[in-house]
Amino acid sequence: MERNWQVPNAEYHEMKQKTSKYCIIIPIINEGERIIKQLTKMKSFSNDIDLVIVDGGSTDGSTNINLLQSMGVRTLIVKKDKGKLSSQLRIGYAYALKQGYEGIITIDGNDKDDVNAIPIFINELESGFDFIQGSRYIKGGKAVNTPIIRDVAIKLIHAPIISLVAGFRYTDTTNGFRGYSRRYILDPRVNPFREIFDTYELLAYLSVRASQLGFQTKEVPVTRKYPDDGKVPTKINSFSGNLSLLMILVKLIMGSYNPGNDIIEDEKGRSMNV
Repeated sequence: MERNWQVPNAEYHEMKQKTSKYCIIIPIINEGERIIKQLTKMKSFSNDIDLVIVDGGSTDGSTNINLLQSMGVRTLIVKKDKGKLSSQLRIGYAYALKQGYEGIITIDGNDKDDVNAIPIFINELESGFDFIQGSRYIKGGKAVNTPIIRDVAIKLIHAPIISLVAGFRYTDTTNGFRGYSRRYILDPRVNPFREIFDTYELLAYLSVRASQLGFQTKEVPVTRKYPDDGKVPTKINSFSGNLSLLMILVKLIMGSYNPGNDIIEDEKGRSMNV
């Protein structure tokens, strides 16, 4: 199962035994009170699904093990390597698969998402779906205080491009509230355990690859709420960050992330797998 997996170095702190066939992975870095509030809301689900936090290197005290244990968290994983969100997700996916989970749900750790939708994802995994995308824009979903520029970018740029490449109509492609089946993540034609997935590439790639390969895919309604004070809890604010997201879309169109296509040339012009 682990042949040729490229997984960043990390520390693993297990606080209780595996109790569910599904786990929910929460990537965080310095989310402070936001993750504490979110875990408080999620505690009631900790008997139905195992909670796994993948920390990118927080320094704000929000990952205190005793605190997390009291919130029902099963495992804290701390990344000890380079990379951003995609690196954290590679660590989390690898851990989940090695632990024998049949499905993985992911959710951001900044308290924007209504965690009451968790049972919806569990039900869809149980029903045999392989990729479940949460959407605030479909019937039953709610978009609360979404910044106008972000709203426009998702609806007019990101979602249309992802949908075109995937061959499946998506409406909320930047939303990290998702579900994945074990068989999807393990399929060798997907292979997410590559160093090419380092920053924000993996979310977009996994969106398009599922329907491209014929996996059962759907969107489900969720609520995503931004703070009333107008502050946007996000790790992507700069011009360079948004330019990076556009470059990811270009590479998706070109198929650059598909296994076998992630080839670069070294300074002597020789091809190398990355």
